[in-house]
Amino acid sequence: MTSTTARGSGTTLLKRIQLGLTCFSIAANALCAGGIFTFPLMSPALAEHLKLTQPQLTTIVLAGMIGQYPFAAVVGKTIDTYGPWLCSLASAFLFSCGFGLFSHEIARTPDDITAPSQSSFERLTLYYFMAGLGTVFSYFSSLFAASKNFPDYIGIASGTSMALFGLSPLFLSVLASSFFTDPATGLDVTHYAAFVGILAGVVHVIGAINLRTPERKIQSIEVPREDEEAVSDDAEPESDGESEQSPFLHKNNDDNARVGFVPVEDKQSVGDLLRDPHFWLLALIVMFSLGSCEMVISNVGTIVVSLPSSSSASALSTPSEAIATSTQVRLLSLANTVSRLLVGPIADFISPIASHLPCGTLHYPRKHIISRMSFLSGSAILLFITFGWMGIGITGQQQLWLLSIGTGIAYGSVFTVLPSIVSSVWGLSNLGRNFGVLTYAPFIGTPFFSYLYAFISASHASDGVCKGRDCWQVTFAITCGASILSLLSSIYLWKRWKGRM
Repeated sequence: MTSTTARGSGTTLLKRIQLGLTCFSIAANALCAGGIFTFPLMSPALAEHLKLTQPQLTTIVLAGMIGQYPFAAVVGKTIDTYGPWLCSLASAFLFSCGFGLFSHEIARTPDDITAPSQSSFERLTLYYFMAGLGTVFSYFSSLFAASKNFPDYIGIASGTSMALFGLSPLFLSVLASSFFTDPATGLDVTHYAAFVGILAGVVHVIGAINLRTPERKIQSIEVPREDEEAVSDDAEPESDGESEQSPFLHKNNDDNARVGFVPVEDKQSVGDLLRDPHFWLLALIVMFSLGSCEMVISNVGTIVVSLPSSSSASALSTPSEAIATSTQVRLLSLANTVSRLLVGPIADFISPIASHLPCGTLHYPRKHIISRMSFLSGSAILLFITFGWMGIGITGQQQLWLLSIGTGIAYGSVFTVLPSIVSSVWGLSNLGRNFGVLTYAPFIGTPFFSYLYAFISASHASDGVCKGRDCWQVTFAITCGASILSLLSSIYLWKRWKGRM
């Protein structure tokens, strides 16, 4: 008996150590994965040293942003099948190669060139795309390692990992300004990019060793006898247009918990998912919300440049532009991080996620106060206010804080609740794959809104960089309309999925 107890204690200790190492790597992966979002810090040096034009700079950063999405479904399926460790290993390779080759390309370019090299521009675009692809491998490895290790607190787990991912640009920008920036010459992009590649590579190799997820165990709960009889009565003839897939909700002995009965979706195919019209409506919300947010994240540097530093100023010095851009990047990162930290626990408290049991039963641990779709509706309202203010109220750089904070909060909130919404509607077994398929929506939305911004800005540019509110006023009017469509769609899904999340 004593030896058995000792072995049990030893096993428990090992599991706790393994869980601790997993949590460490979740945090480290997320914190070191946001290198592509620090491009606004690098773009002034690239324009000066490589003589890259604004459209070329936009194309490079857009390659990194959309590089997160093409293989998202494959990455999700890899996690569902093999676990997050393999994705962490892949991201180590992609980060090291992407940022390392990016740094090498800049270093080998002579200082005395007078025109941009087309081949160099194409290589930089490819390398930044590799870094973007590494980002989605890293993001999924930390997100789903957290979600699957803590399935009963998926909001807190996913929110925390996403918060650290949102904090990554701030963390890396502090390192950039502290160790790789000279007051006279600005950021040393060559050494900074090399450092990011090495740091991310080492951290994600360690993550490949530490990231593990527990096997799913069959759960059981006691359903009161009266509920069993109700289920058996309801299961016989179908009436009022209800099918065997209609959810039945019953209260158990605890007034704060509910038990529901829904079909098990473990064998659901991608085709089944794509035939669901509600999935396409959710994808539309994601495309409009995240696509417009990532347009702002990608172009906040040129938005800063388009405005005077004060209402009476007409020109900006380079140091002022750099400081103002860095400030907006940090505000975006902080707002993104804080929203993810807060939204996850709040969502778990007011919108608890059901436990999916093998027999098709859903168990709700606490009483619902409001649907998780409310967070998508709230984000759409916030984006409408933020973009509307850009269109009618802003006159100088000092007012850009509302754009950065509003965009960061909405961006973080949408990303935080999406995994739990997907798992609530389509189950946990294929969560990685289903979430990956859903992320194709911003893959379409981000380039659409980004090139919309770029073409409108270019049409009003007289001497290289566009100046004035005309650079983006029409763009933000269009994003206001997209926010209204997102709001209406989220309200419809809120009603359709009542009782599911």
